[in-house]
Amino acid sequence: MDKLIYSSLSAMRSAMARQTMTANNLANANTAGFRAEMSSSAALWVKGDGFDSRVANSGEVNSADMTAGTISETGRMLDVALDSKDALLAVQGREGDEAYTRRGDLQLSDSGLLTTGDGLPVLGDAGPITLPPFDKLTIANDGTISIVPQGGDPSQMQTVDRLKLVGTSGMQVAKGLDGLFRPRNGGTLPSDPEAKVRQGALEGSNVNVSSTLIDMIEASRGWDMQVKMMSAAQDIDKASSELMRFD
Repeated sequence: MDKLIYSSLSAMRSAMARQTMTANNLANANTAGFRAEMSSSAALWVKGDGFDSRVANSGEVNSADMTAGTISETGRMLDVALDSKDALLAVQGREGDEAYTRRGDLQLSDSGLLTTGDGLPVLGDAGPITLPPFDKLTIANDGTISIVPQGGDPSQMQTVDRLKLVGTSGMQVAKGLDGLFRPRNGGTLPSDPEAKVRQGALEGSNVNVSSTLIDMIEASRGWDMQVKMMSAAQDIDKASSELMRFD
């Protein structure tokens, strides 16, 4: 009975992890540039005397579906969509490290700091981008940011900075718990001169809501099945104990 209960418990943990991942995908179905998370599971033999026949199930989120989301025109000057599916926008993570995202709903703080929609500083060639007061702003296809300073000549655009755009082609990247991408082996990704952006457009999430709801139902059913399995193991154990009491 011990082996059966242990196997059911391991399967329940896997179902819970899958349900958590699915719920996160569903919650971000309307988040700009979101990439649906993908999980994998593997059998891990439990080492030690007397445990050779036990196998634990290890499930974790280790990648993301990099299929491009739908790009829609917004007309907003701070919205940018990355045209290449391999391109990523460099941002400063919560821990101060360089990380990458597809989120292009840029915002401007009161101090002029350019951030993503969730408040992460956007990186340029020389670090976080800060913009002075302006009357007009344009973002070229290569990410170059130009402005007409406040009260300046509308015909005299001034280059301020350039969005740091990187490519992932041929590189191994992983999605972290914070939703940002980083190289699997650490470090940073090099700038990609071929990466292009489109101003006034926004890429949506690539989460397929219908498919995600089905995954959630399947994970819930898997959980229920393991609960019944544990209940059955308890009944068998109880019946065995009663049988042992007969003389």
